[in-house]
Amino acid sequence: MKEVTRNYLVLGVVVAALVGWMALNRVRSSGATANLPDDSILGNGKPVLLQLGAHWCPPCRQQVPVMVELANEQTVFQTAYLNVDEHPDKARNYGVSSIPVLIFFDAAGNELFRHVGFYPKKDILAQWKKLGVQTPSGI
Repeated sequence: MKEVTRNYLVLGVVVAALVGWMALNRVRSSGATANLPDDSILGNGKPVLLQLGAHWCPPCRQQVPVMVELANEQTVFQTAYLNVDEHPDKARNYGVSSIPVLIFFDAAGNELFRHVGFYPKKDILAQWKKLGVQTPSGI
């Protein structure tokens, strides 16, 4: 086999593996967000942490497990997810220009704080505390 042909074959395998890996991560991310409600829960009597993101966005995919973990560990506030690709009008209404965006809402649905970029769990809980929402200790 000629060296040029072998190099193209290796390149093709590498590209196929990368595309497959990206597709698998996108499926994992979209599956996890399927368990989170959308922004329709705002103003329902509980504070809400809303993530606006997209499945192709690496920091957004990194944030999703944190959101799911928070949803499973506590009942003081709700977590929600809105895909900006599927809801561009809503994203515009929220003034999103970069993702991921996490927006903290009070129980009446009023925006209290927003953060752009990945936000670690401990920082999210600290922010809720600053906003006067007492989250359970130990999470």
